[in-house]
Amino acid sequence: MGGPSDPPDGTPEGAPGGGDDEYRSVVFDESFVRAAHLQEFSAQERIADHAPAVRRRPPLRRGGLSRQALILVVLIAVAFGTAVYMGVRHPYQSPAARQAAEQVRMTVVPLAPRGEVPGAADAERLYARSPAAQFRSGAAGVTLPPYRSTAHFADEQVRNALLTAKEYVVRSSLDREVLVGGETRSVRVLLDPDQTGQFDESFAEPAADGRHAATGWLVRFDPARVELAGSEIRVQGSLRALESDSSTLEVVAAHTVVYPLRPTGDARAEVSLFTVRRELHFRFDRDDLRLHQARLTLASLQAGPLSCAEDAAGYLRPLLAGQSAKQGGPAGTDPYATGEATALCGTLAESAQPKV
Repeated sequence: MGGPSDPPDGTPEGAPGGGDDEYRSVVFDESFVRAAHLQEFSAQERIADHAPAVRRRPPLRRGGLSRQALILVVLIAVAFGTAVYMGVRHPYQSPAARQAAEQVRMTVVPLAPRGEVPGAADAERLYARSPAAQFRSGAAGVTLPPYRSTAHFADEQVRNALLTAKEYVVRSSLDREVLVGGETRSVRVLLDPDQTGQFDESFAEPAADGRHAATGWLVRFDPARVELAGSEIRVQGSLRALESDSSTLEVVAAHTVVYPLRPTGDARAEVSLFTVRRELHFRFDRDDLRLHQARLTLASLQAGPLSCAEDAAGYLRPLLAGQSAKQGGPAGTDPYATGEATALCGTLAESAQPKV
């Protein structure tokens, strides 16, 4: 017996089994019919309005955004909120604007001898009879002190500051090319770029104005008058580091350096000793530490035997063995002492000279 959907007389012979199968692909479900854009008017509507048989239906409006759009909006909101939160709450705040380095303040004090400058055939004899007898030779005399971290700087940063200050002291007072009035680039590259302009001006036009003395930046002798006698330069001093604020380390380098000198081109002339007492103050911010540079803020130099009449801003022109300066001037100043320079010209204490 056929089902309700079978033809009254049964399935025609030769037709595919199940009449519904032939039309199954074109049967529309209820959702398709509701979504159709065309809808047939009723008979009453066609008579009353003389309207077409069908009318266009407005498209169905979905309730709210699609799921994908909603997820995208939520993700954008979360990302924006996270960015705002990190900008306000992140522990590593953006660094403040970097302050320009101030100009170096410098003092160069010539120390005039009371009598003739003592001399000897070789430097060793003079060293043995002077306060420099126990000084170390060359860079070995510029030693690093024990160091440790501060409240805002790690021990490695403190070490870097001390090493940079040491390198500046070595290059500016022990490099033979620098000492004889030659190249200065090895010293210049250690300075913060904000100070290189002042540095260049000091060598282009040296002046005893407290800002532009070439001998405030480094030690250099007039090569037309003196030369180094031998290879040994004696050094003794100290380096000290401290934190001045949360963004700045300071290093003070105080050293006494003793040079054996003689007249240029006269290998048989007696040798004399020339003593320089330098105190250099450096500042380092984090950029300086990273770039291996320093900001020199204060340079004080006492040196003798020198004549107070000589201009010491451009070159140091020492008095050599057997030479003397005019008497007079303030009380004797000892460059081996650790006090700060207080005069524009002083008298070299007799205790600072070798006993020959």
